[in-house]
Amino acid sequence: MSGYPGNNPFKLGFGLMRLPKTPDGNIDIPQVCQMADKFIEAGGTYFDTAYVYENGKSEEALRKAVCERHPRDSFTVCTKLNAAASQCHDEESAKQQFYTSLERTGAGYFDYYLLHALQRSTYKKYDEYHLWDFVADLKRQGLVKYWGFSFHADPELLEELLTAHPEVDFVQLQLNYADWENPGVASRRNWEICRAHGKPVTVMEPVKGGILADPIPGVKKVFDETGSGLSYASWAIRFAASLDNILAVLSGMSDLAQMEDNVSYMKNFKPLSEEEQDVIRRAQEALNADKSIPCTACHYCTDGCPMDIPIPEIFTVANRRRGSPEFRTKREYSIVTQGKGKASDCVQCGQCENACPQHLSIISLLEECRAFEG
Repeated sequence: MSGYPGNNPFKLGFGLMRLPKTPDGNIDIPQVCQMADKFIEAGGTYFDTAYVYENGKSEEALRKAVCERHPRDSFTVCTKLNAAASQCHDEESAKQQFYTSLERTGAGYFDYYLLHALQRSTYKKYDEYHLWDFVADLKRQGLVKYWGFSFHADPELLEELLTAHPEVDFVQLQLNYADWENPGVASRRNWEICRAHGKPVTVMEPVKGGILADPIPGVKKVFDETGSGLSYASWAIRFAASLDNILAVLSGMSDLAQMEDNVSYMKNFKPLSEEEQDVIRRAQEALNADKSIPCTACHYCTDGCPMDIPIPEIFTVANRRRGSPEFRTKREYSIVTQGKGKASDCVQCGQCENACPQHLSIISLLEECRAFEG
């Protein structure tokens, strides 16, 4: 299909979900400009953002770093409409997200547009608000070139959605070597369903929110023993890019160094060899032996938490404790929960579990984390 990033041999996509910050907590626009320039110079075109990323600041950063500084035909933009966002209360506010995104980005139109984060707890809202028809009409108007949905659920629901909506152009899936056979994410099965339906895939979470960029010691050992000198992130991103039917592999890069690393091995990308695939299999085995909490710190769980509990930060403390018996657990726990809710404040409303793309049993995990309190 003309214009698809699948026609571009440069498979890397720039995800604008975890952008660099200044000391005062704002997005570091000068550094994002440098990153965008490096990306485009290397042959990259695909920029991925969303209405809800950084509370709207991600779309604004795209405007300042890319749309106002580069010719419109030198890049493509993907953004998303989230019917489960806290700002979304009805059909009108859901549809307004598109026009707000247009204003924030200054893109004029969107090359790619997604119904965002469909899962069991949210997908019916997209029917209730008539959003499938809404986005299809945006395409007819020329305001969107290609559209689809991003997906965080089981293969049965994916099959149901693609059967009901054969008109979608592509699907965004969480694909990485850690979740390839993980029943909670079902990367492989979902990828196979998209391929069977003839729907190209854009890849999100190829490094699982950074977990695979700095993996557990057992996984590091597997990669270090190859003597390749390649970054741990490179193995994860190249694994995803080596699959067929892939349009782009999105990397949520947080600084210029990460951009330079990703560009170094994706500019002249070659699929993994059979020997490298075997390395990945050994890394998967090492991961399966680990019992850490596989939280990606996306913070979807905290948006709407009635007790303002910093769930990802608490889970980070728990994982660090498991990795080091000498870790000062209670001290670190008190730091991350200062001025916020604690694990013991959980009222078990279930909002977090409904929002979690990793389908974690957050309530029971928080119960375990109560032990960190003084």
